[in-house]
Amino acid sequence: MRIAIDTHTHSVASGHAYSTIDQLAEGARLRGLEGFVLTDHGPALPGGPHKYHFFNLRVLPDYIAGVRVYRGIEANILDSCGTLDFDEQLATRLDFVMAGFHEICMSPQNLIVHTEALLMAMENPYLVAISHPGNPVYPIDQVAVVRRAAELGKALEINDSSFRIRKGSSETCLALAKLGTKFGCPVVCGSDAHYWGDVGRFDTALSVITKAGIDQKQLVNADKQRFDAFILHHSTLRIGI
Repeated sequence: MRIAIDTHTHSVASGHAYSTIDQLAEGARLRGLEGFVLTDHGPALPGGPHKYHFFNLRVLPDYIAGVRVYRGIEANILDSCGTLDFDEQLATRLDFVMAGFHEICMSPQNLIVHTEALLMAMENPYLVAISHPGNPVYPIDQVAVVRRAAELGKALEINDSSFRIRKGSSETCLALAKLGTKFGCPVVCGSDAHYWGDVGRFDTALSVITKAGIDQKQLVNADKQRFDAFILHHSTLRIGI
């Protein structure tokens, strides 16, 4: 199983990442990817970029180092109501909007609160994916979350970096992936690269995806045309909002 587009990468603009956009593109090229999504952290994360960073992504070329550059954000879930740190004006300028929990933006609480926050966040029409939902620091009702993601067509991420930095992720991510298979939920596989050499690093995540029996057609970013169709579909759904 291959991945065509890395849907989770960070540049120096995130404040705690260490590579430029050009370096990320070169990393994607060296891994044989067709593209990557620049998903710098939302403005609520200390050290992260001001929202004008996202407005001005329009100056980027569509291709750098021969790979497609998608404009995105990893927004922050801020509370149990699923409030996100972006607005409509910002979101409409982006190709790909995902969001997740980060301890400095929303302290871990309990399964009920975390679950409600994710369910509410997924109702946001501009959000298309949830980042590292298998984070064991934020236990959730996985059945409820995966079922609702499947109903809304929102993707859940299997995050390769989690297996190195979030202790306990192997079990929670495998359980989540198995439920993804059961409910037919869209899935994305992201490196969460904060350094160019990690762009396209998917080995552990792909082994979990394979073990869980996720079909390649469920894996949104396994194919560039499928990924483009996925983001176009969600863009089309927002027409008339």
